[in-house]
Amino acid sequence: MSPDTTEPTPANHVIVLFGAAGDLAARKLLPGFYHLSQVGLMPEDFRIVGTSRRSMPDEDFRSHAHDAVLKYGRSKPDGDSWDRFVQRLSYVSSSAEDMGGLSTAVNGAKGELGSGARVLHYLSIPPLAMSGIVTGLGSAGLAGDESKVILEKPFGTDLESARELDALLHSVFSEDQIFRIDHFLGKEDVQNILAVRFSNRLFEPVWCNQHVRNIQIDVPETLGVENRAKFYDATGAFRDMVVTHLFQALGFVAMEPPTAFTAEALHVEKQKVFDALMPLDPGRVVRGQYDGYLDADGVAEGSDTETLVAVEAHIDNKRWEGVPIYLRTGKRMPVGKRVITVKLKHPPMGMFSDGDTHGNELVFEIGEPGSIRVNFTTKEPGATMSLGNAHMDYDYKQNFDPRCELEAYERLLHDAMLDEHMLFNRAAGIERLWEVSAPVLADPPKSRPYAQGTWGPDGIAELMAPHHWHLPQL
Repeated sequence: MSPDTTEPTPANHVIVLFGAAGDLAARKLLPGFYHLSQVGLMPEDFRIVGTSRRSMPDEDFRSHAHDAVLKYGRSKPDGDSWDRFVQRLSYVSSSAEDMGGLSTAVNGAKGELGSGARVLHYLSIPPLAMSGIVTGLGSAGLAGDESKVILEKPFGTDLESARELDALLHSVFSEDQIFRIDHFLGKEDVQNILAVRFSNRLFEPVWCNQHVRNIQIDVPETLGVENRAKFYDATGAFRDMVVTHLFQALGFVAMEPPTAFTAEALHVEKQKVFDALMPLDPGRVVRGQYDGYLDADGVAEGSDTETLVAVEAHIDNKRWEGVPIYLRTGKRMPVGKRVITVKLKHPPMGMFSDGDTHGNELVFEIGEPGSIRVNFTTKEPGATMSLGNAHMDYDYKQNFDPRCELEAYERLLHDAMLDEHMLFNRAAGIERLWEVSAPVLADPPKSRPYAQGTWGPDGIAELMAPHHWHLPQL
């Protein structure tokens, strides 16, 4: 595929991939870097240095990357493009206590790229390893001005630990060197919320409590905890998803118009949303645990960890006063979807009996590619004035060249190489979200059992009554 010369090209980079043999690197990072190289969005020259505690020859790492791209990538690892990519991969073992070999490899790669080369550390590692690796980077001299670091969530487990992590990061890196990644924010549909709202007069005038009945951010998953059981049992759905992805998406849905489309302007408006979030009421939270979860290897005996959670939140500002916001996510549910629904109020003039219809809503389905649907009520054909459901759809695949689309991680990797912070999180926002979550963390309602393949336990529907969740669609 020919490079798109309208897109900015990053400076030459050495990319250091911590956790290079792990699941995220195989599923997203290695295929993502390869796709960026195919579409001309990688630097003119680069090196990818994989590292972990495990020893591995370069050739084995290249073979691992080939298999990962073959299994999870969008194009096959063959031909000249693969040959050019794979020759830039190397591997060296390291640990928090010993980064001598890694330091030698990184400095050697920088020397090959010449002056001006940047260094991007991607920490795809367990939370418990974060502190040691960050400290080790500083001690090994790998956190200089030319360096930056991408961190995966979770950013702490509560307000205190988030502050401790932030203090540690700032003891080694400056804020402009830190990229806190949330791949939800790299998805086209989340970004498209801003485009739809602020570039169309059709939508923004109704985006307020005068017209909106409720907002729903719903992320059901069909997968269980599988090989993440030990991590998940110590984390749960609330910390893993709500405090991160779902609240961050809410920041885009609920923000006021920014003064400009810049990183600073968007962060300012998103922070105002988080500052106006009211502390969560544990009485308006439903936690569930799917049947069979306790049998998974790594789950503590009698664990009360939730595999599903539904939350009612409120934003205390003029635009959203009185509008409930419902967030739900869970595992072993009937479908895997990521849906943001803005449900509008019924018109004040009740001349039609439309109680059985589900119109008046705008639905963003966050996929790769995603879609936007406007559900509305219309007259059914016939001799009587009977109303029925109808919809208008926008689908990325039917309107734009899908080859132009970047997956979420690809977009964010490219942004980080360009030093663009717009779609990354800041510490103040993360800490505020832990702060509003504190009442639930301190006094969580007991998890209720639910059967696998269902929409959750008793209490899920009642949380929104007399209204209903957009999913399942009837």
